This record gives sequence, C-alpha cells and structure tokens, in this order.
Amino acid sequence: MSIMKTDPKLLIRKAEEKDIPIILTLIKELAEYEKLSGEVKADEKILKNSLFGNKAYAEVLIAEYNGKIAGQAIYFYNFSTFLGKPGIYLEDLFVRPALRGNGIGKALLMHLIRLAKEQDCGRVEWAVLDWNEPAINFYKNLSAAAMDEWTIFRITSDKFDEALGKAD
Repeated sequence: MSIMKTDPKLLIRKAEEKDIPIILTLIKELAEYEKLSGEVKADEKILKNSLFGNKAYAEVLIAEYNGKIAGQAIYFYNFSTFLGKPGIYLEDLFVRPALRGNGIGKALLMHLIRLAKEQDCGRVEWAVLDWNEPAINFYKNLSAAAMDEWTIFRITSDKFDEALGKAD
C-alpha cells in the first residue's frame, strides 16, 4: 500500500530518499509546536542512514494536499509478546497547522491502521503529550484508548554508559 487517495486534493505516499529535506523540516516544525525545538539532533545525513540506509529503522508517509506538503507520519514495527504479533508504533504524526481540519491527520492514521490490518498486526500505538488536548480529543474520537496505567521510561544515549556502569 504505497499511495492512497481519499480526497482528490489529498495524496498519501511512502516517502522516498529525495524527501529527506522535507522530512527534517516537518520534524523541526513538530518540535517547535511541542516546544521541544532544542531536542532535535537529526540532520539529513542521520535521516538518510536511519530511514533509507542498509537497515531502515523507520518508515515515513508523506501527505500532500493540493500538491503541497501537508504533513507526515513516521512509524516503525514493534512486537507484542502477549499477542505474539507485530505492531506499528507511530512515532510522529504531524500536519502543518494551516492545513489542519482537512482530514489529513485522520487519513494518515487510517493509512497506518489499514497497513496494520493487512499485515496482521496486533495493534497500532503512539504517545501523546498530556497537554496536547486537541490531539488527545482527535485520537479519542477515532476510538483510541489512553493507556493511563502505563508510564513511559526512557534512557537517552548520554546516559547509556551511566546505566551500563550500574549493571556491574
């Protein structure tokens, strides 16, 4: 499933290597929206290796609306031991603010859900910042359930050595 048309003005397609500059631009726009601009370390070289290198770690869907880049979904596959099946983890879903309300975010998410269904995945998951009420309401309206009993933990690369030192 590489291209999907839901509305004649909307095109969803799998990203290609030539899209790296726009992928990075949209990542930076999302970071700005989430007030996390200082967290972006990715550059075009990193994205080329991570998305299109010998071992791609994630995939990207690009949404175009009226021929203009409107947004993207970045995702990767994970695995549920309880289900014994793969799942899709949606890392980022972003639609440029001026184009929100045109069904672009919903179309990107529905594309991922169709992909998960076609590939017999057990689930599609993502995280949302707790202050982002518009996104939370958007997801709830699509039958998504908040997993309030789960807390996300993270160890960043600058703490790897510290954590490894505590393992001895």
